[in-house]
Amino acid sequence: MTVTTKNINVALVDDHKLFRKGLAELIRDFPGYSVLYDFDSGWDLQKAFTREPLPDIVLLDVNMPEMSGFELALWLKDAYPQIRILALSMNGHEGSIIRMIKAGARGYILKDADPLELKQALDHLVHKGYYHSELVSATLMHNLQGNDEQGNAEQLTEKETRFLALACSELTYKEIADRMNLAPKTIDGYRESLFAKLSVKSRVGLVLYAIKHQLINGYEHYH
Repeated sequence: MTVTTKNINVALVDDHKLFRKGLAELIRDFPGYSVLYDFDSGWDLQKAFTREPLPDIVLLDVNMPEMSGFELALWLKDAYPQIRILALSMNGHEGSIIRMIKAGARGYILKDADPLELKQALDHLVHKGYYHSELVSATLMHNLQGNDEQGNAEQLTEKETRFLALACSELTYKEIADRMNLAPKTIDGYRESLFAKLSVKSRVGLVLYAIKHQLINGYEHYH
């Protein structure tokens, strides 16, 4: 994939200095990319944003002590929606992926990924606007970023819609069953029914579908 001739400015936010500095050197070796900032906290990035230029892409650590990657992503999404966020993490936990995607991340990559995958992720963010990996499959990302067809959203029952909203939270399925005053087996039935109706295969898929079709608006009090 050919990178645009315009240099893409990247900012790094990670509280592990050696990792961050090594990552910065790696990205500087990628043709067409420059590292504009590298900071150990979201606070420093926010201060830097009071001056120009702004980065095109922000790589941010999910787990940081002072301001989490989730909190920083939410701020970026609200204040600078044009900046593309790539989340970095040591783990691929489904809950972490869901939170970061909902917070505005356009991609999610593990810190032990091959440098070629990082290059590919950056190129995809530049040219496609998102990066899909094995963690967040191409099918699910296309459900989120694709066309405006409504699919089977209108076929959902009120209880299925409520379950979908709760599935977009950090509650476990057992906790969702308790919240809805239903047996866990009934919740399993809702989950499998939605998987079939919406043509998704995981909880991440449910979240992406809900975000795309704005099905969780008005259900924030369940989160």
